[in-house]
Order: sequence, then structure tokens, then C-alpha cells
Amino acid sequence: MNMHSLLLILFFISFTNAAMDPDAIYQSFTQCLPKSTTVIYSSTANSTAYTTVLQAYIKNRRFNTTSTPKPAVIITPVTESQVRDTVLCAKKVGVQIKIRSGGHDYEGISYVSSERDFIILDMFNFRSIDVNIADETAVVGAGAQLGEFYYRIYEKSRVHGFPAGVCPTVGVGGHISGGGYGTMLRKYGLTVDHVTDARIVDVNGRILDRKAMGEDLFWAICGGGGGSFGVILSYTVKLVPVPEVNTVFRILKTQAENASELVYKWQMIMPDIDDDLFIRVLLQPVTVNRQRTGRATFIAHFLGDSDRLVALMDEKFPELGLKKEDCIEVSWIQSVLYWANFDLNTTSPEILLDRHSDNVNFGKRKSDYVQSPITASEITSIFNKQVELGRVGFVFNPYGGKMYEIPADATPFPHRSGNLFKIQYSINWNDPDPQLEANNLNQSRVMYNFMTPFVSKNPRGAFLNYRDLDIGVMTGDSYSEGAVYGEKYFMGNFDRLVKIKTAVDPDNFFRNEQSIPTLAGKSSGKSRKMMK
Repeated sequence: MNMHSLLLILFFISFTNAAMDPDAIYQSFTQCLPKSTTVIYSSTANSTAYTTVLQAYIKNRRFNTTSTPKPAVIITPVTESQVRDTVLCAKKVGVQIKIRSGGHDYEGISYVSSERDFIILDMFNFRSIDVNIADETAVVGAGAQLGEFYYRIYEKSRVHGFPAGVCPTVGVGGHISGGGYGTMLRKYGLTVDHVTDARIVDVNGRILDRKAMGEDLFWAICGGGGGSFGVILSYTVKLVPVPEVNTVFRILKTQAENASELVYKWQMIMPDIDDDLFIRVLLQPVTVNRQRTGRATFIAHFLGDSDRLVALMDEKFPELGLKKEDCIEVSWIQSVLYWANFDLNTTSPEILLDRHSDNVNFGKRKSDYVQSPITASEITSIFNKQVELGRVGFVFNPYGGKMYEIPADATPFPHRSGNLFKIQYSINWNDPDPQLEANNLNQSRVMYNFMTPFVSKNPRGAFLNYRDLDIGVMTGDSYSEGAVYGEKYFMGNFDRLVKIKTAVDPDNFFRNEQSIPTLAGKSSGKSRKMMK
């Protein structure tokens, strides 16, 4: 089911069950919450400020239209007790709570709802970052962004980093809780492989750390998404060592330059190559000499100097033809800037403190996992399909290294050994024309269907942080509905997540369009706490 279907559900519900008046919800919260502490934004009481706050962290313009469902109120707490009070008041008022940590959220799940009455709990004030180099740890607020986190590490040390994503404006709360990854994936694994503690507000308003919440709940919020279980306040993580000299490169090859054969060889060598090396491959349709063709871009981050990298590539991947002059030696923080597409000659690390440094446009993402090599001729057919469709790009992210050493059930994130690489399907546009949107969404789905023979099966895997409502949607609290997408995201870990959800939130208060269902939903198919 896609967002258009969800809007139809919303439209239908609005006529079959009268929604609560947004102003009444606002009044209920002003009466319920302590008077002088919590800021409440309302579309009726302070509409200009409400609109500013709502739009501040919308990273996909598909969900910033006049027809997009809007929250009755937005609450922006600054203390843990205010988060607790907001959770308890939302339960009392009887509205759904959407939790936003200021990240990308490809499907708008943190600020759009298919339910008629909902509020946003916006965590953007929770962005304190305490980096302790002495014990190589950091405590990071859920509303901080990755760029801010990287900069605060850089302030304290040139030889420490953290293995998280390449987009500086991704929110920490969602990124870590979903099992985020970055260019040190093969060396150090995922974000969740380095989480040592967390603070969370549970459904009863209790503020819990790892010891108080217990190992089951701690396990669940380290890869199972936070929004099904409570409100993440912060994570405590272990930093990782990085060398003073890192190397990056970017090499482009078209189909005429043997791109298909190079991508095939990339699949064969990456799982077992030096763990210090990460090479992402982009597959895109491009125009060369007025002819449409396919192009592969090889982008690398190497934890070491260029001499060692060139020697390694000469031995393992000579076909790519890497030369010393292709390489740029950088510090770790400069590698962050390079991967975020900033110009290293004109950009200082301070740009990472800009929470709105990215361009916001319309977009759609999907994901897959590849477990058997795709042949060169099959890659050619993929290029040809991209050219035929016109706009869909691929991001191939290699596995191997640390990802093969960690058991699939160590965290809720299950996609470890046995996967050669992960695919992100990517399509962006800037024109608000609804017809263009329909065409682009259709392109992404056609490409996804085309890829069926080449990707994982039974179930076909998907990555939680590349949210995709096409693969299944929850309309109440149905185990069978939840299993459709849940088994794709979590594989064999899904049922453990369901048991933990049932234990900590039996009435399914913390819910969204792709949340973890409760065991109660296994037989009833409906939430015991559905809106009246």
C-alpha cells in the first residue's frame, strides 16, 4: 500500500468517524501539561509558529502539501520530564503520538498519519552531545544530527570517529534505532553494534536506562526502531579508532567503458577485500554524446593512505585502473565532508553544524539485498532498464568484513552474513506536478519488480531505515499485517520483537504505519485501544 492509499483510508475514516476538533485537542493538552514548561504549537492557536515548526524537519516535499494530513498539535519538549508528561497526556486525551527526531524519514512516518487524530512529539531540542575521549564514549541526544555528532568528535580528537551514515542531516534517534550504517560498515559494522546504553520514556511515563528497561527492551531499540517501544531520549555509544590519514576516490565508468564487467568484478572482490576499504557503486542512467546510457560510479573510503590503497587495488581490482592521482588523502572529518558532496577546497567542518545544509526535494526510496552475484550480462540488462525508465538510480553498498562476523540475532537488524550488498533504489525530483510524482513512483515500483530475480527471497529483505510503505502497512494492530513488512525488515527476529512489544506496550499506544504489532493482534486483528 502506498501513501495515496493511506490518504484514501484517511478520507474514508473522516466520513465514517467524526474526528476530534484540533482546537479541542490543543485545549486538552494545555490543561493536561504543566503550565509554564512545555511549548505547544497549534494550527489554530499559533498557526504561523506551528507551520514553521512542522516544516522545519520535513525532508521529503511529497509530505509537505496542502493535502498532507497535519497533526492537531506539535509539542517540543526540552526536558525528559516534559517528554514523560506528553506521553501521559496523549494517552489521557486519546490521540496517536508521532515521534520525530529531525532526520530524513523517507515516508514521513514521524509526522504524517493515516489516523484521524494525532500529534507530533518533536525531539529537536534533545541534541546535546557529550564526547568523552578518555573512555572513548559519547552520549548523544535523539534529536541531534549525524553532522553535529561528527563535528563534536572532531573537536576532541582527530583519531576517533563513529560508524554511522554519510548524510549529515540524518537524525540520531531514528538512524541509530534502525541500525544505521556508513562507510566504516565493513570495518566496524553498524551503529547498533556500538551502543552501550540508552534512555527512553516508556508507555507508563517511566524514564529508563538500560539497567532499568532490561536487556530485551534494550535489544529491541538497537535495530528494531524506537517508535514502536517508547520515546528514545539518548544513546550512549562507543567511539571507534580512525587513522590520521584516510583516502577517498571517485571513478566513473560508462557502459562503453565496461561498467557492467566492473560492477560484476566489484561483487566478487568486496566481501573478502581488506576491511579498511569500502567502495559504494552508483548505477545511473546518463546522457553521453546525446545518447542515453548507463554509468557506474565507484566511490571509496579507505582507512589508510593512498600508497597502501593503490597497492591493494592493483592486487585485488586492477580492472578499475585506480591511479595515485585519482586518490585524495584526507582526515576522517574531511572524508565525512567528501561523502556528503561538499567541496573539500572551500568547505570547513563547521558546515556539519548546519542542521539544514541539505537540499529538500521530492523523493522515493526502496531497498533490497543481493545474496548471489549478478552476472555482467544481467547488469547490462539492469542498465538498459534504467535507461528505458529514465530516472531511477541505484546505490550498491558492499558487505563482508565485520558484517559477516556478527550473528543475525545479535541485534534486531538481521541482514548480516550471506548478503553481498544492499541496494537502495533512489529517485528524486523538484517539480510538484502530481502527474510527475505518479510517474516517478511508478518507475521505482517497475524497477523494483524488474529486480525480483536478482535479490533475496522468502522473504525478500528490506532495510528499516529506507522506509517503504509499498511493502506493507499496518491499519490497526494486526499481527498478520505487521508480519508482511516486519519479516522483510527483521527476518527471524520479528517474532522476538513482537513478544517484547506485547510485554512493554500491550495496548499498542506507540504505533505507526509500520510499527511492531502486539501478540493480541494475532487473533483479533484490531487494536484493543483503537480510537473511539
